[in-house]
Amino acid sequence: MKALIFAAGMGDRLRPLTDTVPKALLPIDGRPMLEHVILKLKNAGFEDITINIHHLGDQILDFLRANHNFGVEIHISDEREYLLDTGGGIKHAAAYLDGDEPFLVHNVDIFSNVDLRHLYEIHQAGNALSTLLVSRRQTSRYLLFDKQNRLCGWRNRETGEVKSYYPYFEPSHYTEFAFSGIHVISPEIFRWMDEWTGKFSIIQFYLSICARTRIVACEYEGLKLLDVGKPETLEKAEKWIHEELGMKNEE
Repeated sequence: MKALIFAAGMGDRLRPLTDTVPKALLPIDGRPMLEHVILKLKNAGFEDITINIHHLGDQILDFLRANHNFGVEIHISDEREYLLDTGGGIKHAAAYLDGDEPFLVHNVDIFSNVDLRHLYEIHQAGNALSTLLVSRRQTSRYLLFDKQNRLCGWRNRETGEVKSYYPYFEPSHYTEFAFSGIHVISPEIFRWMDEWTGKFSIIQFYLSICARTRIVACEYEGLKLLDVGKPETLEKAEKWIHEELGMKNEE
């Protein structure tokens, strides 16, 4: 199974820590975020992993070499010259991800208790271009889904901004979900991306095509999720790991 890890971010919210170390290599409980995500993917059966790099990317390359790629096939999608955002990053990695099987995309700074293989299998069993892991957590920006869990729009509750390609779109008629930063995508997406070039957001891309194809939500029962994007969440992430390990040991 194939996966893509987004590890190219600048980590602006984590400065000054990320002035000299890429966000992906910041340690959580003694191991870099990237290592945690690679091992979670590997344990779920993903053995073909692409990692995109940009900010201080040489350090990530050195880290992977020093650890012999953790025993999996790793490809590097090099964005060191120009950061392409999430949609552009996926398209840039097409040479490694295109083919006859879906691939999973995972932000490097997301910790969760989701069974990644199960999420992958849910996508395979459906008939969607993309399956987005979502939750009902509090945030300012929400994706809006209809009763069939199809993506139809987006709303920023703080600014009141609404985006949708559906005519006469009324946000209150839809279910709000927060996106987790984890999704499974069918390779047909690259055909949909033919006219998109350079830097673009995957969410903006999804919104532009969701009226013509199926982009669906997967609300995972018992989902626990932590976005390690701010200094105060680094300590929470260590506590998270200890609690998760403790629960597994009890099992």
